[in-house]
Amino acid sequence: MSAIPSVDLQDFVSDNAERKEKFIKEIGSAFENIGFVALSGHFLSDDLVKNLYDEIKKFFDLPQELKDTYEIEGIGGQRGYTSFGKEHAKGKKEGDLKEFWHFGQYVQDDAKLEAEYPDNVQVKELPTFNAVGKETYQMLEKTAKYVLRALAIHLDLEETYFDDYIKNGNSILRPIHYPPITSEPKNAVRAAAHGDINLITLLMGAHGRGLQVKNHEGEWVDAIARPDQLMINVGDMLSRLTNNKLKSTIHQVVNPPKELWGTSRYSIPFFMHPVGDMPLNCLENCVDDAHPKQFEDITAGEFLHERLIELGLIKA
Repeated sequence: MSAIPSVDLQDFVSDNAERKEKFIKEIGSAFENIGFVALSGHFLSDDLVKNLYDEIKKFFDLPQELKDTYEIEGIGGQRGYTSFGKEHAKGKKEGDLKEFWHFGQYVQDDAKLEAEYPDNVQVKELPTFNAVGKETYQMLEKTAKYVLRALAIHLDLEETYFDDYIKNGNSILRPIHYPPITSEPKNAVRAAAHGDINLITLLMGAHGRGLQVKNHEGEWVDAIARPDQLMINVGDMLSRLTNNKLKSTIHQVVNPPKELWGTSRYSIPFFMHPVGDMPLNCLENCVDDAHPKQFEDITAGEFLHERLIELGLIKA
Protein backbone atom coordinates (compact mmCIF):
# COMPACT_ATOMS: atom_id res chain seq x y z
CA MET A 1 0.00 0.00 0.00
CA SER A 2 1.27 3.45 -0.87
CA ALA A 3 1.62 5.92 2.00
CA ILE A 4 0.14 8.53 -0.35
CA PRO A 5 -3.70 8.83 -0.39
CA SER A 6 -5.52 8.34 -3.73
CA VAL A 7 -8.31 10.60 -5.01
CA ASP A 8 -10.41 10.67 -8.20
CA LEU A 9 -10.99 14.06 -9.87
CA GLN A 10 -14.13 12.69 -11.52
CA ASP A 11 -15.74 12.82 -8.05
CA PHE A 12 -15.24 16.59 -8.01
CA VAL A 13 -16.39 17.30 -11.58
CA SER A 14 -19.44 15.04 -11.27
CA ASP A 15 -22.89 16.53 -10.69
CA ASN A 16 -23.19 14.52 -7.49
CA ALA A 17 -22.89 16.77 -4.40
CA GLU A 18 -21.86 13.88 -2.13
CA ARG A 19 -19.03 12.80 -4.47
CA LYS A 20 -17.86 16.39 -4.81
CA GLU A 21 -17.83 16.84 -1.03
CA LYS A 22 -15.95 13.53 -0.65
CA PHE A 23 -13.19 14.72 -3.01
CA ILE A 24 -12.84 18.09 -1.24
CA LYS A 25 -12.57 16.37 2.14
CA GLU A 26 -10.06 13.76 0.92
CA ILE A 27 -7.71 16.15 -0.88
CA GLY A 28 -7.94 18.78 1.88
CA SER A 29 -7.05 16.22 4.54
CA ALA A 30 -4.18 14.78 2.46
CA PHE A 31 -2.71 18.22 1.78
CA GLU A 32 -2.94 19.17 5.47
CA ASN A 33 -1.28 15.93 6.56
CA ILE A 34 1.32 14.79 4.03
CA GLY A 35 1.05 17.34 1.21
CA PHE A 36 0.74 14.71 -1.56
CA VAL A 37 -2.06 12.80 -3.33
CA ALA A 38 -2.17 10.34 -6.21
CA LEU A 39 -4.91 11.60 -8.57
CA SER A 40 -6.84 9.65 -11.20
CA GLY A 41 -9.65 10.97 -13.40
CA HIS A 42 -7.50 13.79 -14.86
CA PHE A 43 -7.70 15.21 -18.39
CA LEU A 44 -4.71 13.44 -19.96
CA SER A 45 -5.56 10.64 -22.40
CA ASP A 46 -3.41 7.49 -22.55
CA ASP A 47 -2.48 8.37 -26.16
CA LEU A 48 -1.32 11.86 -25.20
CA VAL A 49 0.84 10.48 -22.36
CA LYS A 50 2.41 7.91 -24.69
CA ASN A 51 3.05 10.51 -27.39
CA LEU A 52 4.73 12.88 -24.94
CA TYR A 53 7.06 10.18 -23.61
CA ASP A 54 7.93 9.18 -27.19
CA GLU A 55 8.77 12.78 -28.09
CA ILE A 56 10.86 13.58 -25.03
CA LYS A 57 12.85 10.34 -25.34
CA LYS A 58 13.61 11.30 -28.95
CA PHE A 59 14.77 14.74 -27.81
CA PHE A 60 17.03 13.51 -25.00
CA ASP A 61 18.51 10.91 -27.40
CA LEU A 62 19.70 13.68 -29.76
CA PRO A 63 23.48 14.29 -29.88
CA GLN A 64 24.66 16.48 -26.99
CA GLU A 65 26.02 19.22 -29.26
CA LEU A 66 22.59 19.49 -30.90
CA LYS A 67 20.74 19.62 -27.55
CA ASP A 68 23.16 22.33 -26.41
CA THR A 69 21.95 24.59 -29.23
CA TYR A 70 18.57 24.69 -27.44
CA GLU A 71 20.05 26.01 -24.17
CA ILE A 72 19.13 29.69 -24.21
CA GLU A 73 21.40 32.10 -22.33
CA GLY A 74 20.03 34.82 -20.07
CA ILE A 75 16.54 33.50 -19.25
CA GLY A 76 17.35 31.41 -16.16
CA GLY A 77 16.40 28.17 -17.87
CA GLN A 78 12.75 29.21 -18.16
CA ARG A 79 12.36 27.80 -21.70
CA GLY A 80 14.14 25.20 -23.78
CA TYR A 81 16.94 22.90 -22.64
CA THR A 82 18.93 22.83 -19.39
CA SER A 83 21.96 20.55 -19.52
CA PHE A 84 23.03 17.87 -17.06
CA GLY A 85 24.01 18.97 -13.54
CA LYS A 86 23.12 22.67 -13.98
CA GLU A 87 20.41 22.87 -11.30
CA HIS A 88 20.97 22.18 -7.61
CA ALA A 89 18.65 22.10 -4.60
CA LYS A 90 18.53 25.08 -2.23
CA GLY A 91 21.56 24.89 0.06
CA LYS A 92 23.35 22.23 -2.05
CA LYS A 93 26.56 22.72 -4.06
CA GLU A 94 26.27 19.49 -6.06
CA GLY A 95 24.22 19.63 -9.24
CA ASP A 96 21.31 17.19 -9.61
CA LEU A 97 21.90 14.22 -11.91
CA LYS A 98 19.42 15.30 -14.57
CA GLU A 99 18.85 17.25 -17.80
CA PHE A 100 15.48 18.77 -18.66
CA TRP A 101 13.32 20.80 -21.04
CA HIS A 102 10.87 23.60 -20.25
CA PHE A 103 7.59 24.34 -22.01
CA GLY A 104 6.03 27.60 -20.77
CA GLN A 105 2.71 29.41 -20.93
CA TYR A 106 0.78 29.90 -24.19
CA VAL A 107 -0.56 33.38 -23.38
CA GLN A 108 -4.05 34.34 -24.50
CA ASP A 109 -5.39 37.91 -24.70
CA ASP A 110 -2.67 39.56 -22.61
CA ALA A 111 -0.03 41.52 -24.54
CA LYS A 112 1.81 42.55 -21.36
CA LEU A 113 2.40 38.95 -20.22
CA GLU A 114 3.15 37.84 -23.78
CA ALA A 115 5.98 40.38 -23.85
CA GLU A 116 7.14 39.43 -20.34
CA TYR A 117 7.37 35.64 -20.76
CA PRO A 118 10.11 34.14 -22.96
CA ASP A 119 8.91 32.44 -26.15
CA ASN A 120 8.67 28.67 -26.25
CA VAL A 121 11.62 27.10 -28.08
CA GLN A 122 10.81 25.16 -31.26
CA VAL A 123 12.70 21.90 -31.88
CA LYS A 124 13.34 21.77 -35.63
CA GLU A 125 14.44 18.13 -35.69
CA LEU A 126 11.20 16.78 -34.15
CA PRO A 127 8.12 18.03 -36.07
CA THR A 128 5.48 17.00 -33.47
CA PHE A 129 7.49 17.66 -30.26
CA ASN A 130 6.13 21.14 -29.63
CA ALA A 131 2.49 20.35 -30.50
CA VAL A 132 2.43 17.36 -28.12
CA GLY A 133 4.10 19.46 -25.40
CA LYS A 134 1.51 22.23 -25.81
CA GLU A 135 -1.46 19.86 -25.60
CA THR A 136 -0.05 18.16 -22.49
CA TYR A 137 0.61 21.55 -20.88
CA GLN A 138 -2.99 22.65 -21.44
CA MET A 139 -4.54 19.40 -20.16
CA LEU A 140 -2.42 19.53 -17.00
CA GLU A 141 -3.32 23.20 -16.51
CA LYS A 142 -7.01 22.28 -16.80
CA THR A 143 -6.57 19.46 -14.25
CA ALA A 144 -4.77 21.84 -11.88
CA LYS A 145 -7.58 24.41 -12.17
CA TYR A 146 -10.13 21.92 -10.80
CA VAL A 147 -7.81 20.76 -8.03
CA LEU A 148 -7.38 24.39 -6.94
CA ARG A 149 -11.16 24.91 -7.06
CA ALA A 150 -11.57 22.02 -4.63
CA LEU A 151 -8.88 23.48 -2.37
CA ALA A 152 -10.54 26.92 -2.49
CA ILE A 153 -13.74 25.37 -1.12
CA HIS A 154 -11.74 23.49 1.52
CA LEU A 155 -10.21 26.82 2.60
CA ASP A 156 -13.65 28.50 2.83
CA LEU A 157 -12.92 30.66 -0.21
CA GLU A 158 -15.11 31.21 -3.25
CA GLU A 159 -14.70 28.18 -5.56
CA THR A 160 -13.11 30.19 -8.40
CA TYR A 161 -10.74 32.15 -6.10
CA PHE A 162 -7.65 30.94 -7.97
CA ASP A 163 -9.04 31.08 -11.53
CA ASP A 164 -7.96 34.62 -12.46
CA TYR A 165 -4.56 34.19 -10.79
CA ILE A 166 -3.69 31.04 -12.75
CA LYS A 167 -5.05 32.21 -16.13
CA ASN A 168 -1.92 32.96 -18.19
CA GLY A 169 0.11 32.04 -15.08
CA ASN A 170 3.85 31.47 -15.28
CA SER A 171 3.46 27.66 -15.19
CA ILE A 172 6.15 25.31 -16.48
CA LEU A 173 5.98 21.79 -17.94
CA ARG A 174 9.34 20.11 -17.32
CA PRO A 175 10.18 16.78 -18.98
CA ILE A 176 13.20 15.44 -17.05
CA HIS A 177 15.73 12.80 -18.08
CA TYR A 178 17.82 11.18 -15.34
CA PRO A 179 20.51 9.46 -17.43
CA PRO A 180 22.17 6.15 -16.55
CA ILE A 181 24.67 6.55 -13.69
CA THR A 182 28.15 5.66 -14.91
CA SER A 183 30.25 6.16 -11.75
CA GLU A 184 29.71 6.51 -8.00
CA PRO A 185 28.05 9.94 -7.52
CA LYS A 186 29.84 12.16 -4.99
CA ASN A 187 27.11 13.54 -2.70
CA ALA A 188 24.75 13.87 -5.68
CA VAL A 189 21.34 12.30 -6.25
CA ARG A 190 18.94 12.52 -9.15
CA ALA A 191 17.05 15.29 -7.35
CA ALA A 192 18.18 16.40 -3.88
CA ALA A 193 15.67 17.00 -1.07
CA HIS A 194 13.62 20.11 -1.83
CA GLY A 195 10.23 21.78 -1.65
CA ASP A 196 8.61 23.09 -4.84
CA ILE A 197 8.31 26.84 -5.39
CA ASN A 198 4.85 27.00 -6.97
CA LEU A 199 1.18 26.58 -5.96
CA ILE A 200 0.84 22.87 -6.81
CA THR A 201 2.88 20.37 -8.84
CA LEU A 202 1.32 17.67 -11.04
CA LEU A 203 3.82 14.89 -11.70
CA MET A 204 3.67 12.38 -14.52
CA GLY A 205 5.91 9.32 -14.27
CA ALA A 206 6.04 8.51 -10.53
CA HIS A 207 5.35 4.85 -11.32
CA GLY A 208 8.49 3.20 -9.98
CA ARG A 209 10.55 3.60 -6.84
CA GLY A 210 12.68 6.73 -6.66
CA LEU A 211 10.41 9.58 -5.53
CA GLN A 212 10.35 9.85 -1.74
CA VAL A 213 8.37 12.16 0.55
CA LYS A 214 9.32 13.19 4.10
CA ASN A 215 6.35 12.69 6.45
CA HIS A 216 5.63 14.61 9.68
CA GLU A 217 7.68 12.09 11.67
CA GLY A 218 10.72 12.93 9.54
CA GLU A 219 10.70 9.53 7.79
CA TRP A 220 11.19 9.12 4.03
CA VAL A 221 8.32 7.19 2.45
CA ASP A 222 8.06 5.99 -1.16
CA ALA A 223 5.56 7.88 -3.33
CA ILE A 224 4.43 5.55 -6.11
CA ALA A 225 1.44 6.23 -8.36
CA ARG A 226 -0.48 3.85 -10.61
CA PRO A 227 0.13 4.31 -14.36
CA ASP A 228 -3.23 6.13 -14.67
CA GLN A 229 -2.47 8.55 -11.82
CA LEU A 230 -0.69 11.87 -11.40
CA MET A 231 1.17 12.59 -8.17
CA ILE A 232 0.12 16.05 -6.94
CA ASN A 233 1.80 18.03 -4.18
CA VAL A 234 1.55 21.39 -2.44
CA GLY A 235 4.22 23.96 -3.32
CA ASP A 236 5.73 26.67 -1.14
CA MET A 237 3.50 29.42 -2.61
CA LEU A 238 0.33 27.62 -1.52
CA SER A 239 1.88 26.83 1.84
CA ARG A 240 2.66 30.53 2.38
CA LEU A 241 -0.80 31.61 1.23
CA THR A 242 -2.46 29.21 3.70
CA ASN A 243 -0.06 30.00 6.59
CA ASN A 244 1.21 26.40 6.34
CA LYS A 245 -2.27 24.90 6.79
CA LEU A 246 -1.59 23.07 3.51
CA LYS A 247 1.85 21.49 3.74
CA SER A 248 4.63 21.87 1.17
CA THR A 249 6.37 18.58 1.79
CA ILE A 250 10.08 18.02 1.29
CA HIS A 251 10.72 15.33 -1.35
CA GLN A 252 13.61 13.87 -3.32
CA VAL A 253 14.43 11.48 -6.16
CA VAL A 254 17.01 8.98 -4.92
CA ASN A 255 19.49 7.06 -7.02
CA PRO A 256 18.41 3.53 -7.95
CA PRO A 257 20.13 0.42 -6.60
CA LYS A 258 23.47 -0.23 -8.29
CA GLU A 259 22.07 -2.99 -10.52
CA LEU A 260 19.74 -0.40 -12.11
CA TRP A 261 22.35 2.32 -12.63
CA GLY A 262 22.40 1.55 -16.34
CA THR A 263 18.78 2.64 -16.79
CA SER A 264 17.32 6.05 -17.58
CA ARG A 265 14.41 7.49 -15.61
CA TYR A 266 11.95 10.01 -17.05
CA SER A 267 9.51 12.12 -15.12
CA ILE A 268 7.42 15.09 -16.16
CA PRO A 269 6.31 17.60 -13.53
CA PHE A 270 3.93 20.46 -14.30
CA PHE A 271 4.64 23.37 -11.95
CA MET A 272 1.44 25.40 -11.59
CA HIS A 273 2.40 29.04 -11.07
CA PRO A 274 0.07 32.02 -10.82
CA VAL A 275 0.68 35.38 -12.49
CA GLY A 276 3.54 37.26 -10.86
CA ASP A 277 1.41 39.93 -9.18
CA MET A 278 -0.67 37.42 -7.17
CA PRO A 279 -0.27 38.33 -3.47
CA LEU A 280 0.89 35.40 -1.32
CA ASN A 281 -0.07 37.20 1.91
CA CYS A 282 -1.39 34.67 4.45
CA LEU A 283 -5.17 34.28 4.12
CA GLU A 284 -6.98 35.87 7.04
CA ASN A 285 -9.01 32.72 7.69
CA CYS A 286 -5.76 30.72 8.10
CA VAL A 287 -4.42 33.00 10.85
CA ASP A 288 -5.66 32.94 14.47
CA ASP A 289 -4.28 32.85 18.02
CA ALA A 290 -3.38 29.18 17.68
CA HIS A 291 -1.84 29.74 14.22
CA PRO A 292 -0.02 33.10 14.21
CA LYS A 293 1.09 34.50 10.86
CA GLN A 294 4.33 32.73 9.83
CA PHE A 295 5.29 34.51 6.59
CA GLU A 296 6.03 38.05 5.37
CA ASP A 297 3.80 39.53 2.66
CA ILE A 298 5.22 38.93 -0.83
CA THR A 299 3.99 38.54 -4.42
CA ALA A 300 4.37 35.32 -6.41
CA GLY A 301 6.80 37.04 -8.80
CA GLU A 302 9.04 38.32 -6.01
CA PHE A 303 9.06 34.91 -4.33
CA LEU A 304 9.91 33.11 -7.58
CA HIS A 305 12.81 35.50 -8.25
CA GLU A 306 14.26 34.85 -4.77
CA ARG A 307 14.06 31.10 -5.23
CA LEU A 308 15.59 31.03 -8.74
CA ILE A 309 18.64 32.82 -7.29
CA GLU A 310 18.84 30.22 -4.49
CA LEU A 311 18.66 27.39 -7.07
CA GLY A 312 21.55 28.83 -9.06
CA LEU A 313 19.41 29.39 -12.17
CA ILE A 314 19.73 33.18 -12.20
CA LYS A 315 22.32 35.57 -10.77
CA ALA A 316 21.37 37.95 -7.94
